[in-house]
Amino acid sequence: MGEAINATRNLRIHQKDLFLLHILGFRDIGNSFSQALWSCFLPDLTTENHRVEVVTCAKEDIISSLPEHLIDLILERVPLEEAVRTSILSKKWRYRWTKMGALVFDEQFFNKYSKNGAFGRNGFIMIIYKVLILHKGHISKFLLDIPNINMFLDSFEEVDQWMLLLSRNGVKELILTNSSQCYKLPSYVFSCLELRKLELENCFFKPPDEFEGFVYLNDLELCNVDFGANLCGTEINLPQLKELSLFRCTNVYNFKIKATKLKNLIVFESPDSMVLHLLHNPCLMKVFMSFLKPIDEFVRDERKTLSIVLSNLPKIKSLYLDGLFFKVLIAEKLPKLLPCAISSLKHLCLLYYELSDLDQLHGALCLLRNSPNLESLSVRFVENEPQAIRYDVGPASDHLEAANCLDCTLEQLQTVEITYVEGSKPELLFIKLLLAHCPSLQKFTITTSGDLDAKKILDISKDVMRFPRASPKAEVVYLNSET
Repeated sequence: MGEAINATRNLRIHQKDLFLLHILGFRDIGNSFSQALWSCFLPDLTTENHRVEVVTCAKEDIISSLPEHLIDLILERVPLEEAVRTSILSKKWRYRWTKMGALVFDEQFFNKYSKNGAFGRNGFIMIIYKVLILHKGHISKFLLDIPNINMFLDSFEEVDQWMLLLSRNGVKELILTNSSQCYKLPSYVFSCLELRKLELENCFFKPPDEFEGFVYLNDLELCNVDFGANLCGTEINLPQLKELSLFRCTNVYNFKIKATKLKNLIVFESPDSMVLHLLHNPCLMKVFMSFLKPIDEFVRDERKTLSIVLSNLPKIKSLYLDGLFFKVLIAEKLPKLLPCAISSLKHLCLLYYELSDLDQLHGALCLLRNSPNLESLSVRFVENEPQAIRYDVGPASDHLEAANCLDCTLEQLQTVEITYVEGSKPELLFIKLLLAHCPSLQKFTITTSGDLDAKKILDISKDVMRFPRASPKAEVVYLNSET
């Protein structure tokens, strides 16, 4: 396809198409939306570097004879400006781009055309307007990377109008990446009831009171989204939702959804314990939940305990949890065994984990004890930073040395990775505990902190070599976080 696009630099044009080139605006004709758009994307074909050779050909070339479905596939895989340029290839390609299902105005587009300003003849605002007006078919996908709009505009009025056009076009995939101030979604967005995928960044999310939900939506990703302070407790119905991601969102307690088919959940740095209600879903198979905020920034919900939350995940296969997840949930004396074992869990990853904190230690041991089919374990300790909370290592060490600390065998556990090891007593005791309780262990990777010198790393390896191993096949690998 690249050769086809580059062919415009030394173009061979049929005589019967020459008149159409005049109509499309390549030679002295009046202004029109079409002409203006072509002039934005197409070079001046009369210059020395872009010669036009008029030839008479009896046979159609290969490009002209391509089936329409192949033309559509090609157009989907090139940037929009390249798709517009393909209209010069042959009559069969002409205006084919106006039926493209995907319109992508990404960062690359704005970097290229923002130098022309917003409303000039070749300004990026005018180009988007022309594309939307000339477009003839359904728009299945619309991607808009909003630049720092304060440099060009006083408001998002133009973006609102584009959203209105999309709401009448049956859009199925909408991606808004906003690098400007927070954009308040207009009510038109909530009229796009055919949506299958919705991604929003730096937006204010407040549906109209009459909004009931997106009945076909199966993928929702929200980044830096503010849910406001007054959603009146309205529950949004998302019956087909399978993927949900929340990154650095605020006022999450106002985001109430009903998603009975949710399979994958990601919550990152969205400081609200109310996100835990999303875990009460029997279809969940993969969960990533990292708060990364001090405990005093959460409102604890006493009804959400670790045993209750874990008992509501009958199909869970992969869990990625940070240490503060346990701090939010530990409102009880944990039982050794939960009411229901987490039999489906295969992969467990503990992130930003402070082993010396008894809440986090008890939570991790509870998960290990109740996951009989666990195959892989990854633990990333908190890095040694000046602002990190310091815990007394004594209580955690005493607990790990107790005879009944982990009174079970992790029969299926095969791989273990522990990162940012500094050689503290609780860390070494935890490694010792795992080596002694994993008869099927094949590989145990220890990555030490980059702050450690060679002598300290050697001391750690000597200590680990002395620990008994339940698996005769267990291989211990040492790495350094700086290598």
